[in-house]
Amino acid sequence: MSYLESRVRSVPTGLVRKLLCMNWPIILLLTAIAMVGFLMLYSVAGGDANRWAMPQMKRFAFGVGAMIAIGLTPIWFWRNMAGVAYLGSLALLVAVEWFGVAGMGAQRWIDLGFVRLQPSEPAKIALIMLLAAYYDWLDIRKVSRPVWVLIPLVLILIPALLVLRQPDLGTAILLVAGGGLVMFAAGVSLHYFGAVIAVGAGLITAVFRTRGTDWQVLQDYQYRRIDTFLDPSSDPLGAGYHITQSKIALGSGGWAGRGFMQGTQSRLNFLPEKHTDFIFTTLAEEFGFRGGIFLLSLYTLILVFCIVSAVRNRDRFAALLTLGIGGMLFLFFAVNISMVMGLVPVVGIPLPLVSYGGSAMMVLMAAFGLVQSAHVHQLR
Repeated sequence: MSYLESRVRSVPTGLVRKLLCMNWPIILLLTAIAMVGFLMLYSVAGGDANRWAMPQMKRFAFGVGAMIAIGLTPIWFWRNMAGVAYLGSLALLVAVEWFGVAGMGAQRWIDLGFVRLQPSEPAKIALIMLLAAYYDWLDIRKVSRPVWVLIPLVLILIPALLVLRQPDLGTAILLVAGGGLVMFAAGVSLHYFGAVIAVGAGLITAVFRTRGTDWQVLQDYQYRRIDTFLDPSSDPLGAGYHITQSKIALGSGGWAGRGFMQGTQSRLNFLPEKHTDFIFTTLAEEFGFRGGIFLLSLYTLILVFCIVSAVRNRDRFAALLTLGIGGMLFLFFAVNISMVMGLVPVVGIPLPLVSYGGSAMMVLMAAFGLVQSAHVHQLR
């Protein structure tokens, strides 16, 4: 045993040991994905680093510091803070109704002066924290009993409905899906999920039947998104413009891509929202199929490390928290990539750590700080 190892082991709760015990592969993978984002933001800005890439780098550096600080904090502290985080996120969602800043047809942000916060972002993580704490407290024999299934459903629906009022259908669906992932990981019977799918199918039918009435459920632009998803060619210069240009860019990338900063769709501004929701399309056009697979591989490796960490952890709260956050990451990148490929309707979900944006990046880094805390303080 080296001198350094002996010193580290002699201080089992010390700062150095905690730093060494962090899940460094996840940190390196997050950094690699963020670097891909910096590269693409530099490209879509036409070689101007100060426009999007530099602010994103600063946010990421701050996010890494926040992730490490959260990871060094004992996991029991975050378990005790789950209820506070959930109530705080609900308060912010309610505050959007009164003090929110409108943009792009929706009221989703709160202007804090130094940053514009999107409360729906921390709500996703707060919900996962509370559900993990709930199932950690609940006797495992009661997990599938109706009354104990109803409670988490209510906890999921409250923030989802508040987000839906903004309106933000995509984030509301992600809240429901993320909560469902935690319930599935906790061992809730599959019969309940079957029932939810059946009810969901009925609700979708009802939503379409209310179209054009005085009590229609969705906004007109959300119905147009669905129409565009089903038939983009019906309005190629209007509602179908985004997805049509995205498919052109994806197809033109081919196997190896057109080359860095050589993508015609993004460089000539045919591709809308090229630095946010549709940034994966720019990557695929410039680096081709190989570039897209490389980025997907980085995301997949993070999921693998989250699953391994959760399986090895004997703390139920920590394991469910890790699985929930890993599952939320999967939903983010799967929905975004499916969206730009035309596999699902356009719902405005950013690509994690690659799309430009402050709230999404900082919340994601804080979420992986919780994953680090669960890993560092795990029970073996």
